[in-house]
Amino acid sequence: MRATHEVFNQPAPLVDVNLFEGNRALQDALRFNAPSLDTAPLHALGQQVGSAEMQQHARLANVFTPQLKSHSRFGHRIDQVEFHPSYHALMSAATAAGLHGTPWAHTSRDAGPPQGAAAPSGGSEPHEVGSVGAHTLRAAAFMLFTELEPSVLCPISMTYAVTPALRDNPAIYRDWAPQLTSRAYDPTLTLWKDKTGVTMGMGMTEKQGGSDVRANTTQAVPDGSDGWGQRFSVTGHKWFFSAPMCDAFLILAQTPSGLSCLFLPRVLPDGSLNQLFIQRLKDKLGNKANASSEVEFAGATAWLVGEEGRGVPQILAMGTMTRLDCALGTSALMRHALSIAVHHTRQRSAFGRKLVEQPLMKNVLADLALESEAATALSMRLARSFDRAAGDEHERVMQRLLTPVAKFWICKRGSYFAQEAMECLGGNGYVEEGGEGIMARIYREMPVNSIWEGAGNIMALDLLRALRKADAAAALAHELAPARGLHPALDHLADRLPVRVEQMASEMEARRLAQDVALAVQAALLARTAPSAVFGAFCDSRLGGRWGLCFGSLGEGADMDGLIARALPPSEG
Repeated sequence: MRATHEVFNQPAPLVDVNLFEGNRALQDALRFNAPSLDTAPLHALGQQVGSAEMQQHARLANVFTPQLKSHSRFGHRIDQVEFHPSYHALMSAATAAGLHGTPWAHTSRDAGPPQGAAAPSGGSEPHEVGSVGAHTLRAAAFMLFTELEPSVLCPISMTYAVTPALRDNPAIYRDWAPQLTSRAYDPTLTLWKDKTGVTMGMGMTEKQGGSDVRANTTQAVPDGSDGWGQRFSVTGHKWFFSAPMCDAFLILAQTPSGLSCLFLPRVLPDGSLNQLFIQRLKDKLGNKANASSEVEFAGATAWLVGEEGRGVPQILAMGTMTRLDCALGTSALMRHALSIAVHHTRQRSAFGRKLVEQPLMKNVLADLALESEAATALSMRLARSFDRAAGDEHERVMQRLLTPVAKFWICKRGSYFAQEAMECLGGNGYVEEGGEGIMARIYREMPVNSIWEGAGNIMALDLLRALRKADAAAALAHELAPARGLHPALDHLADRLPVRVEQMASEMEARRLAQDVALAVQAALLARTAPSAVFGAFCDSRLGGRWGLCFGSLGEGADMDGLIARALPPSEG
């Protein structure tokens, strides 16, 4: 064929880059929250997840989505989900990075090997980082991996959240903890003690209740006891049962004493399959590489975890950790979308100059950079509280306060952020092809973190509950104190917030309170972690009113070139 045109004015792919080395906001947040942390693992992970090879795995895992195989070719019920090999490559990389269990590795060693089983083999030993900085390090790694592929992190996040809850059943914890924190990935459906590594999920939501888990109807009938404690026979369903190929799940079911938390493995101790039947996989907007399902329990066997009738508090403790991951995940997706937008606009020209040189585009990119950095600062501050809450009352209160605030505000901003970043690419950002097709995938992924583990209203109400249980006003004032006097708009907000917190806003005002707490804490953090131009522009726009109702409406006094330069992707820094 005769050539009809020459391809030019198209950006080079953003591949084979180190995602950590180019992320100044994340590096500064780490220096502030964990100054003595060894970041060498993050440099190595940043190089891995920024590679063209891993990006290809991410693309394939989303194109060739999970498939349910309910029966074997001989008619036997098998209830298995088939994944593309790239999904397993991603899961192997995530577990090798310790994203599912690093903070618990040192405690799981104390549990000893499972009864009747040798220590896990076939994978590297869990890397013990101790309690200081473990959650912060894991949070940063989680963010880096999210830029590669977020949907496979659903079972990773649930395993992270569920593992400490098993301590309320010491016998199960003793048997399962070594594999739960092993860095080996083993997708085979077999007995836990014959595997090199395992993952766990959660099953709470039912079709009639949604977030109102107290409306659950699944019944658990006492069925004796054994070495794992009180045993139940479970009959019922779960409407959203994510990652059904995990090795075990914590579920909620009605026992004689009320709603209780139960441990339900896929494979029973005798090697037989549990009576858990996958009815169908969800056809979701995004999160395509991850299998989400509806399941039925027909006399499935499960064991009590924690106190009978106290399942909701047990599950909420796990929800706190997955909500952290929602904030981290959205912050990472913001960062990735920003990197793609800046990378594209620095290479593509229109109307006689580079897109990034156009005043309006410059304003949009600078504004997105502000939002991304503020989200990273708040997410990593929340992660720090998970490291320190056990021995520090201020950190304990801030963890309780900031978890719903960060989850609400950051995740609420995610979809809007992704849409604006996509617009920077024009039509190229809207297609599902090539490197720029990642933007469409990011856009489809954004809503899940806002909805999962409690949508916006649930988070706002959870903030009100947090205010009733601690001296949140004093804790918030202490958190904001280092930034007082640095900007009049922040001072004005900081003066009013403790009073509003003490008065505990009505439910009608809970969203506005969550927003204002988030903005105040983000500003105070940027005062300590970011250059003055970043802090000043954030306060001027988000707090001072020199901002419109859309991205790209910063005032002319903002250092837009400086904001964009700070946000440059790794290949251009």
